[in-house]
Amino acid sequence: MRQRTLIIMVKEPRPGRVKTRLGAEIGAVGAAWWFRHQTRALIRRLGRDPRWQTVLAVAPDQEGLASRVWPPDIARVPQGRGSLGDRMGRLLKAAPPGPAMVIGADIPGITPSLIDGGFRALGRRDAVIGPAPDGGYWLIGLARRQAPPPGLFAGVRWSGPHAMTDTLATLGTDRVAQLATLRDVDELSDLKALADP
Repeated sequence: MRQRTLIIMVKEPRPGRVKTRLGAEIGAVGAAWWFRHQTRALIRRLGRDPRWQTVLAVAPDQEGLASRVWPPDIARVPQGRGSLGDRMGRLLKAAPPGPAMVIGADIPGITPSLIDGGFRALGRRDAVIGPAPDGGYWLIGLARRQAPPPGLFAGVRWSGPHAMTDTLATLGTDRVAQLATLRDVDELSDLKALADP
């Protein structure tokens, strides 16, 4: 079986650097505290699962590579510069041979069974995506049986209601599996919605 790679995009949880929209509502320190604990819980759930290799894609690059916040036994790579699409594209292309998926760290609902389901879908499909209710997505993955499509993520309108639709257009295939819809946390209303489903 080809190596499965799960890439978790993380930022150093410093006040004012992470979850700035949430921070505007609950304070920068509170938002950084939430992100730090959310990320740690996510890495605990997913990071050492033997069904895949987990890699932390860290930002900022040098600070993230040297950070003591993240577990030292989980591999790290720098996210690098550019848009979200630039960074995700590089991470997917640089992963070891085999299927690879990228997730954000601010989605409390991600479970090992959802990740396993994504990798299983990549056994039958070219790509997999996990929708978010705001029109974005919490997961993107490629089977990588061939090179990623040229222009992957080109023209995607990030942080808006068209991000998933635009990304599906760049994939250029109808062989895309969709996973469950999960909410990421950008604002206080997202936290309240998670607490009161």
